[in-house]
Amino acid sequence: MKIFEPKIIETLKNYNGKSFVSDFVAGLIVAIIALPLSIALAIASGASPEQGLYTAIVAGFVIALFGGSRVNISGPTAAFATIVAGIIATDGMSGLVIATVMAGIILIIMGICRMGGLIKYIPHSITVGFTSGIAVTILAGQLKDFFGLTFPEGTHAVETMEKVSAVVKSFGTVNIMSVLVGVLALAILIFWPKVSKKIPGSLIAVIFGVVIVKLFDMDVNTIGDLYTISNAPPKFSFPEFELADIPGLIPSAFTIAILAAIESLLSCVVSDGMINDKHNSNTELIAQGMGNIASGLFGGIPATGAIARTAANVKNGGRSPIAGIVHAIVLLLILVLLMPYAAWIPMPVIAAILFHVAYNMSEWRKFVKICKEEKWNEILVLVLTFALTVIFDLVVAIITGMIVYYLIKLINKATKK
Repeated sequence: MKIFEPKIIETLKNYNGKSFVSDFVAGLIVAIIALPLSIALAIASGASPEQGLYTAIVAGFVIALFGGSRVNISGPTAAFATIVAGIIATDGMSGLVIATVMAGIILIIMGICRMGGLIKYIPHSITVGFTSGIAVTILAGQLKDFFGLTFPEGTHAVETMEKVSAVVKSFGTVNIMSVLVGVLALAILIFWPKVSKKIPGSLIAVIFGVVIVKLFDMDVNTIGDLYTISNAPPKFSFPEFELADIPGLIPSAFTIAILAAIESLLSCVVSDGMINDKHNSNTELIAQGMGNIASGLFGGIPATGAIARTAANVKNGGRSPIAGIVHAIVLLLILVLLMPYAAWIPMPVIAAILFHVAYNMSEWRKFVKICKEEKWNEILVLVLTFALTVIFDLVVAIITGMIVYYLIKLINKATKK
C-alpha cells in the first residue's frame, strides 16, 4: 500500500450521476448535523462560534479531498474541546494557531514514516479511559450555561476541577428560565430520533430554543449576548509569533497530533466495517495533517475524523469523498447566508447539545464492561487514565496509562519466567 494515495482517485474511476446524487444528499444531511455541533464545539473550546464552522469547512474539505478513507467526515470534535480551551487560556489564539499548524506537520511526518498502524498498540482500556474522561470534562464545562449561573468577577475556571468548584460556589445564582430551556432542549435531543432519523435532533432543539426564548421574551443568555457573530468566509492569516514561543507549544502540538491520529483512525476503522472497505491509514494521517495546517491558517481550530458524523454520512448514502466535500461547501453557504441568525441561539441549548455529545462519546457501557469482565490490570489502567484526564490533562493521562500498562505486562512476563 502506498504511503499517500487519496481515496478520491480510486472512487472517481467508476463514478456516475447516481453516485453523485447519493453523495450530495448525504453531504447535505451531514452539513445540517455539523452546523449546530460545530458552533457548540467552538464555544466549548473557548473559540468564537464561526471558528467551528471554519474548521468544518476548511479541514473538512481538505481532508475529504486528500484522505485515505472513502467516507470519513472531519471537523471540530468534542475530544479537542478542553485541550483547545486550555491552549487559548494560556497562549491565546495565536498560540493555538501555531500549535495546530505544528500538529499538522507532526501528523504528516507520522504518515510519511508509516506510523498509521501504531494505533493497534494503544490499549483499549486507555482509549475508553480518556474518552470517558473527556466526556466528563465537557459536561463540567457546560454546567454554567445550562443552569444560567453567574460567576463572581475574576473567577478563574479553566481546569475541570476549577469549573466544578466555581459551579458549586455560584449555584445560588441559578436561572430557572435557563434550566427550563436546557431541559426542554435535552428532551428533544433524546426523544427526537424516535420521530425522525433524517432530521437531526440538534437542529430541532436549536430552532425550538430560539422560538421559545423569543416568543416568551425569556431572560436567557444567547450566543449574541456573549459573542460577536461574523458571517465572513474563512480568510488566510498567518499569526504573529516569536521563535521563543515555539518550544512551549510543542507539548500542545503533540497532544493535538496524537489525539487527531487516534480519533481519525478509529473513525476510519468504524466506517470500514460499515461499507466493507479498507482505509489507507498513512494517507489519512497525511491528510489530517494537511487539514489541520489549513484550518489553523484559515482561522479554524484543530480537526479530526468525527465518528458520529461519519456514521451519519454512511447511513444516508455517502460512499465517496465527494460527500465530505459537499458537506464543507454547504456549510460555507450557510456561514455566509445564515450565520448572523446564530446570535439568537440560547446558551442552554448549546449546553444541552454538548451534554448529549458527552453522553454519546462517554462509552460508559464499555467502561462498565471492562470493570466487570477484564483483569485487575486493565481496570487499573482504565480508571487511572480516566481520573488523570479529568483531574490533570490528556497528555498526562495517556503517557501514564501507557507506562503503567506496559510496565505491568513486563512484570507479568518476568514473573512467569
